[in-house]
Amino acid sequence: MSELFPGLVRLGEPLHLHTSWRIGGPADFFVEPGSLQELQRAVSYAHGKGLPLTVIGAGSNVLVSDRGIRGMVIKIGSGLARVTVRGQIIEAEAGARLSMVAAAARDNGLGGFEFAAGIPGTVGGAIVMNAGANGLAVGELVTRITVMGPGGELLEKAREELRFGYRSSSLQQDPAVVAAASFCCYPRNVDLIRQDMENYLALRRDHQPLASASAGSVFKNPAGKSAGWLIDNAGGKGLRVGNARVSEQHANFIVNLGSATARDVLALIEKVRALVLQRFGVKLELEVRFLGE
Repeated sequence: MSELFPGLVRLGEPLHLHTSWRIGGPADFFVEPGSLQELQRAVSYAHGKGLPLTVIGAGSNVLVSDRGIRGMVIKIGSGLARVTVRGQIIEAEAGARLSMVAAAARDNGLGGFEFAAGIPGTVGGAIVMNAGANGLAVGELVTRITVMGPGGELLEKAREELRFGYRSSSLQQDPAVVAAASFCCYPRNVDLIRQDMENYLALRRDHQPLASASAGSVFKNPAGKSAGWLIDNAGGKGLRVGNARVSEQHANFIVNLGSATARDVLALIEKVRALVLQRFGVKLELEVRFLGE
């Protein structure tokens, strides 16, 4: 494979280098495409050879197994990160950071993306999971996306086909790879946009452990409830397994104290779930995705 993709494939790449939790074993084959054409080659090669294919972006909402991931891992990042503004439409490649899109919207006097200030993920990952904050989500702004099929072919999907829900979309059961997206915004005063973004950033700084390695919210909020509040009031704040700990600042965050393993995090997740179930009768559902063996 290295001969077919010179300089592009890394064998046994440690995935803890590519996740915000700083956790994860090796990938058999790791590819970070520098262009759409390289992405097409990698996707079609993996499918043609029957290799399991896993796609990641910023690695900010995933927990990778200590044993790593078999097959090919494609990281869509800075090589596919162009953002273009055309009137009220923002077009972004899948590797663009959501915060980059929010900044482009602000700079062009377009409202709608203020809530995304400080969200660490990429456009592709944000669309797949319908990322959001403060009651808003990226799926509300999507008009269409471009996905890549198993042969590297590009297909367009309209928003209606994506079935966005709370931290979910139909793409979670779709093997197609998100390559780009278009978002529709609306004209708004730049100063008001900037003020709202600064307020959202201040909320994050005040209430989230931004200085620690984490994957953001671990659990989805149950209907009408806050997962963080449930965990805190069940006595979960500060709970620790190995080098993984429930954040003292926000109970829906699990932080890596330096050398946590996926096994530590999974054990802590089950302890937290058990506490909340026993105290409130609520079964917490994961927001983070587990990848690998």
